[in-house]
Amino acid sequence: MKLLQLIRFKNLLLIALVQLLIKYALFPSLSMNINGNELFITTALTHFEFLLLILSTLCIAAGGYIINDIYDTEADAINKPNKQIIGKAITEEKGYNLYMAFTVVGVVLGFYLSNLVGESRFFGIFVIIAALLYIYATFLQRMLLVGNIVISMLVGLSLIIVGIFELLPAVTLENGFLQTSMFEVLFDYAVFAFIITLIREIVKDIQDVDGDHKAQLKTLPIVIGKNRAAKVAFGLTLFAIALLVYYLVAFLYMQQVVVIYFLITVIAPLIYIAIKLFTAEHKKEFHTISNLLKLVMLSGMLSMVVYLIIK
Repeated sequence: MKLLQLIRFKNLLLIALVQLLIKYALFPSLSMNINGNELFITTALTHFEFLLLILSTLCIAAGGYIINDIYDTEADAINKPNKQIIGKAITEEKGYNLYMAFTVVGVVLGFYLSNLVGESRFFGIFVIIAALLYIYATFLQRMLLVGNIVISMLVGLSLIIVGIFELLPAVTLENGFLQTSMFEVLFDYAVFAFIITLIREIVKDIQDVDGDHKAQLKTLPIVIGKNRAAKVAFGLTLFAIALLVYYLVAFLYMQQVVVIYFLITVIAPLIYIAIKLFTAEHKKEFHTISNLLKLVMLSGMLSMVVYLIIK
């Protein structure tokens, strides 16, 4: 049970769910009629190969969580003493061994998958992700906003990597426009994931300001103060709302069901979060906001199912 908590199994399940939604809900939902012929998205991976992609992603992410906890023991002793695992339930040495095991398995699976589909160059993606997670834990998280941005980019990349493996190898002259259009839709989802994750990272830094200060981290709330950091998160939330409204008006105004879904499950909660960010003062309030942002992320990704239903 402690191992499951260490690798953040709930977060890993969310990553797996999103990747499954992309392949089995988002991709089948888009088609295009050209000269009387209906063209559908062409994907490259078999079910087994797609399972390898998910497992590789999850193993590398699990390794990232472990190495981050190893280097966060001092801060976690203050921020979440009751949830700290490294140094208590699991020794630091065992933690390193688990980190190496998960990361090596993830990278090896990525290498095998890349060669299996005839795209050996894609292997570099897994190496870069694993390297960035290690560099983040050991160095980048101590730099103002850089660590937050890197983690947010990696979350977005966990979506884009599905498109890289599924769409790009299957591009032909006949389906090139359709494949590119789907990749653009997937990229839009990745941007949404990036922004929501960045907001949540700042909120979590506000929660953890005491322990991070003792660990000599240069997080946003430490550098500019908790109140100003909360206002930055507030501003980013307003930006996310404005971006979503623009996207709905510009591209989805004909899809009333999708518009209503986003208004109720994504935009309305973001408005509530923005209000709470403007007024929040206590750690418990920021913890609630962090959980709400995770729910917004989930509801945003579940919109892929709506596309499939109304197809």
